[in-house]
Amino acid sequence: MTDLGRIDGRTKLIGLTATPIGHSLSPAMHNMAFRKSDLNYVYMAFEVGNQQLANVVTGFRALNLRGWNVSMPNKTKILPLLDELSPAAQFAGAVNTVVNENGKLIGHITDGTGYLRGLKENGVDIKGKKITLLGAGGAATAIGIQCAIDGASEIHIFNANDAFQDRAKKNADIINNEIENINCKATVNKLEDLELLKESIKNSDILTNATGVGMKPLENQSLVPDASWLRPELIVSDVVYIPRKTKLLEMAESVGCKTINGLGMMLWQGAAAFEIWTGYEMPVEYVKEQMNL
Repeated sequence: MTDLGRIDGRTKLIGLTATPIGHSLSPAMHNMAFRKSDLNYVYMAFEVGNQQLANVVTGFRALNLRGWNVSMPNKTKILPLLDELSPAAQFAGAVNTVVNENGKLIGHITDGTGYLRGLKENGVDIKGKKITLLGAGGAATAIGIQCAIDGASEIHIFNANDAFQDRAKKNADIINNEIENINCKATVNKLEDLELLKESIKNSDILTNATGVGMKPLENQSLVPDASWLRPELIVSDVVYIPRKTKLLEMAESVGCKTINGLGMMLWQGAAAFEIWTGYEMPVEYVKEQMNL
C-alpha cells in the first residue's frame, strides 16, 4: 500500500467480539501495527454477547473475515461454533483468536502466553512459584494451564459459586492429571470462603486477578476485601488494563507489592494473534512507544 490510510477492495477485515467493548485498546493497537507494517488490513470492534454470538460467527464466515479476537463473555461459548481448535485451545477449553483458513474457522488461545510474557517483561519468572488465581473463565483458564506448563509449583484457583465452577474443577484436573511432564499441583476453592482465600494469598508468591472485577462497571471493587491481606513480598497482577490501576492494584501498591496490570498481557496476546492472521511479527516496540505501554 502506498497510501497507508486507504481502505480499498482488497482490504482484509479483522474483528473483535465482546461486551462491553468500548474500553478496548485492541483496535488502536492492531490498526497502528497494520499501518506500520504496510499491511492492507483493518481491525474493528463489534459489541457481541452470548445471545448474538452464533449469528455473528455465521455472518463473519459468510463475509470471509480473515479472523477476529474473542473476549468476555464469548471465549468459551464460541467453541462449538468453530471447525477446529489448536492444541492449546483444546486444553484451555477457550478461544481468544479465530483465523479463517480458506473457509475453515480455527480457534487459538494466546492469553496464557501473553500473560506470562507480560510477567517476564516485568522481571518475574513463574518457575517454582505458588499462585493464587482468581477466576475460571477463558482468560483465567489459559493463564492457569500455561503457568503450570511453564513451571509453577502450585496453583490455587478461587472461583465464585457460579457457572464457571465446573470449569475450575476441569482446569485443576487437567493440570493434575492430563498435562505430561509437569510438577504442578492445582486446587479449586470457592471465592466465598474468605478465610481460605486469605490463607492462600498469605502463602503465595503471586496473586492474579483473572476476572472482570476492577473494570467498568466494577471499577471500584476488588475480590480481595482488605489491603491487610497483602504483604510487600507478594507480586500482584491483574488482567484488567482499563483502568490501568485497579482497586486491587491500588491496595497492593499501598503495602509495597510489585504490581503488574493487564497491558502487557493485552500487548503480547495481541502480538501472537497478529502473527497468526498475517504471518508477520507485530512491530511491538513501535506499538509500545506509540501507546505509552
